[in-house]
Amino acid sequence: MPRTLSPVRSALPVLLAVLALLAAGCGSGGADGDAAGGSTVRVAHVPSTLFAPLYIAEAKGYFKEQGLRVRLETVKNGQDAVPLAASGKVDAVVAGFSAGLFNGVAKGLKVRVAASMGAATGAGPSPSALEVSQRLLDSGEVRTAADLRGRRIAVSGGVGAAGGYQLAAALRESGLTLKDVTVVDVAFTDMRTALSTGSVAAALPPAPLTTAMEEAGVSTPLAVPPRGTVATGVLFGTRFAATPAAAKFLRALRKGAADLQGTGRTAEANLRILARATGQRLGVLRHTPSYEWDPQLLPDVRQLMRQQAAYQDAGLLDGRALTARDLVG
Repeated sequence: MPRTLSPVRSALPVLLAVLALLAAGCGSGGADGDAAGGSTVRVAHVPSTLFAPLYIAEAKGYFKEQGLRVRLETVKNGQDAVPLAASGKVDAVVAGFSAGLFNGVAKGLKVRVAASMGAATGAGPSPSALEVSQRLLDSGEVRTAADLRGRRIAVSGGVGAAGGYQLAAALRESGLTLKDVTVVDVAFTDMRTALSTGSVAAALPPAPLTTAMEEAGVSTPLAVPPRGTVATGVLFGTRFAATPAAAKFLRALRKGAADLQGTGRTAEANLRILARATGQRLGVLRHTPSYEWDPQLLPDVRQLMRQQAAYQDAGLLDGRALTARDLVG
């Protein structure tokens, strides 16, 4: 005769199933819960060495130490993903800060700057540089950055992109602003051709493209953004920013940044991680100038305000002037 289970024992499998479903739905804020009881944080990014702390933290298990799983979602343009963070479709965006971000926040877009990312070193060789046509330099038409007044300069994403602010910073010491030049939107991969054909007088590409242009005799760097210039970082949707998962995410990122201080920027193990994450060849990365990262990845309020001012001067902002409180959180 079959053995009859007690009511408590017969209900146990059902109870366990219900508890498992509840646990799966308990991810913090906008983060999805995972089977181990942690949270999955969805991060939109454009693969770049600018965002090295993200890749180091992921590869070395720093997110896992915090009980997080990070799901990296590659996008073509980081700024296109900002509304996704505002609506909770992703939790974080690692991207350059554009004029669109300032306009969006002024109009109520629910995102906040949570951390900074790669900053300019201010010295040559620099990871980003204002490359000037060698033909113009050889002819004497251009001798200094000030001679670029009225000329066309290539910036990926155009004047309102993060590169627009980097260009403004590079031109500042020559007494020029974004209004004094004509900024044209040219993809990084097309800048060398644009310089060679004379369709632009200068371009602002990142390394290793800078090195390739110089070695080919196409251009010479004439200016670089001053040390500490930063126009990229981590954006959180405001709902996710208030969750424990957001704080854990930042702790792991900072541990990744700590590994990139001093000689860590060129450590072979770290370069291998970056090669895998960005799709760049390891040999290229060994000779590519590195960015710098604040160990705490703190949002750089001064840079944000300077960036807003540069976009205002260029007539790119149509909303109210923002304060640090509006942007950072």
